[in-house]
Parts: sequence; structure tokens; C-alpha cells
Amino acid sequence: MSPLRHLLLAALCGLALLLRPLPAGAQATASAPAASAPTGAAADARRPLLWQVRHGDQVLYLLGSFHLLTPEDAPLPAETERAFAAAQTVVFEIAPAEMDAPDAAARAQAYMGYADPGLHLSAVLPAATRERLQTLVAASGGSLQALEPLEPWAVNLGLVLGVTQQLGFRADLGLDRQLMARAAAAGKPTAGLESLDAQMQALDAAPLDEQVRALDEFVQDPRKAVQQVQELHAWWRAGDVAALDAHMREDLQRKSPQTYRLLDVQRNLAWLPQLEARLQAPGSGTTLVVVGALHLLGPDGLVELLRAKGYAVERVCDACAAPGAP
Repeated sequence: MSPLRHLLLAALCGLALLLRPLPAGAQATASAPAASAPTGAAADARRPLLWQVRHGDQVLYLLGSFHLLTPEDAPLPAETERAFAAAQTVVFEIAPAEMDAPDAAARAQAYMGYADPGLHLSAVLPAATRERLQTLVAASGGSLQALEPLEPWAVNLGLVLGVTQQLGFRADLGLDRQLMARAAAAGKPTAGLESLDAQMQALDAAPLDEQVRALDEFVQDPRKAVQQVQELHAWWRAGDVAALDAHMREDLQRKSPQTYRLLDVQRNLAWLPQLEARLQAPGSGTTLVVVGALHLLGPDGLVELLRAKGYAVERVCDACAAPGAP
């Protein structure tokens, strides 16, 4: 999967709920396997991407989310349930109140077009990419003309969301959305690390050549994207930090360093002082922070950034401590 598409699926909280899926065409799902859970030890373990950070009496949980899940992903792991129960406050990438604002979708969509009024999709795509995209959307009764106002990243994400929807993934079942609903029901205060506009601005800044390359990769072989979505989901379910780091974070950093800096590193650094403030504030209690899994991985991830600041950080994973656990 292209690095940008990994980021779209695993690191951006609001988009899956605010953007409209695009039909990916018959090529995307023909002979595609149904969405499946991990097998063997991974299926038994259901390891969450969860870390505990301590500073004196203050506790911060970092939970790596997958923003699109299936009914088969229920129930949540016991460790996640314990962290949620212990939390006095739950923090997300974007505050639930802003996510649910009546103008949220319109605000997000405003970033999908071109700043230059003379540009449109066909003008920025190579001829071969444009022809493949036209064939793909026509297979589902769509038209390229309807996509002309959109930047390549928005078309790419819409196609990916269309594939995931056909595989049974739902944004309303995403881990962050589940915990937003449960926090509201339990009366737990919630907050956000950034605004919707800040998130959209970061995405909109992705270099155009990287956007085009990611879209071209999808339209060349949509069925490959189906398999890769399932792999990413399986690694997340299994809590496989090594696989996620190698196939998501390192791949993004190597192939798209500017996008990696804009959408992962800079946002992590912007969030870090907010997390430290919660750890340093006397009486702030326990906070659960739910962000895309990518933001917790590698030396630029929040786990290692907080560890480098001198905080006590440990993974919370019951199965990881079992003898012989991978």
C-alpha cells in the first residue's frame, strides 16, 4: 500500500466519518477475499496498542486507534476496557464536539479542492492514471467528471473508503468513535489535541506528486489495496508493533519524507506539550489519549518522545507478558 494511503487509514481521525466513500469499481472487489480477523496466536491475544505513562500520581494512557472496524472486532480487549474505566478524561485527535458540529463535513470538504482555480483533477494526473481512474469509476456507474474538482488525495481516500465499506468496515465502529460514544454516555469529559482545520491543513499540504503517485498505485491494482487493508487491520488487531512500524511508518518515512514530516512528526511535536501539561498538572488524574496508531510508532512517535523526556513508559498488554508470546 502506498505510504500516503497507510496514513489516510491509520492516522487521520476525522476524515473517515466526514468524507463520502467512492465506488471502487468491479475491479476492486472481484474475487477479493472477505475481511478476516487474524488467526492463531494473534487471534487469541487481541493485543491492544496501549501504553501507560506515569509522572508522580498522574497517569496517561496512549491508545493506538484503527478508525474503521467491523462488528467482528467487538468486544474491545480487556486492557482497553480497564484504561477507559480508569480515565477521568478522554482525549482524541479532534474533540467530539467539533467532529459532530453541523458544519464539520463542509469544513473538511473545503480543503479537497484546488487553491488555483485553473487546476482540476485531469490537469494534474498523467494520461495513463486518468484513463485507469475513468475505467474504474465507470465500472460502478460513476464518472470522472464528478471528481474533477477534487485533489488526488481526496479521490484516493474516497476510493479506499469505498473498498473498506464493501469489506464490512465501518467508521462508526472505529475505536475512537466507540470511545467517544461511551465517554458521552458515562459523562466523562473529552477534549481534542488539534482542530479539524489543523488536521485538514496538514493533509492538504502533502506534495502533489506524492498524492498522484498514491492514486496511480490504487488504480493500477485495486485488488491489491483490498489485501493490504486487511493486512493493516490484522496487524493492528494483533498489536504487532514491528509489522506496523516496518510496513507503515518506515515505508512512509522512506518513500514520502515530506509527507511523513507534515502529517506525523510535526503533529506529534505539536501534541507533546499538551500531553506533558496533563502529566505535570497536580490532580489531573488519569487521562486516556486515543490517536491513530501511526502516532505511537518509532522514534518520532509519542511513546518514544515521552520516554526521551524522562517519563516512565510501559506497554500495557496482558498477552505480551505471557511465556512464549511473540
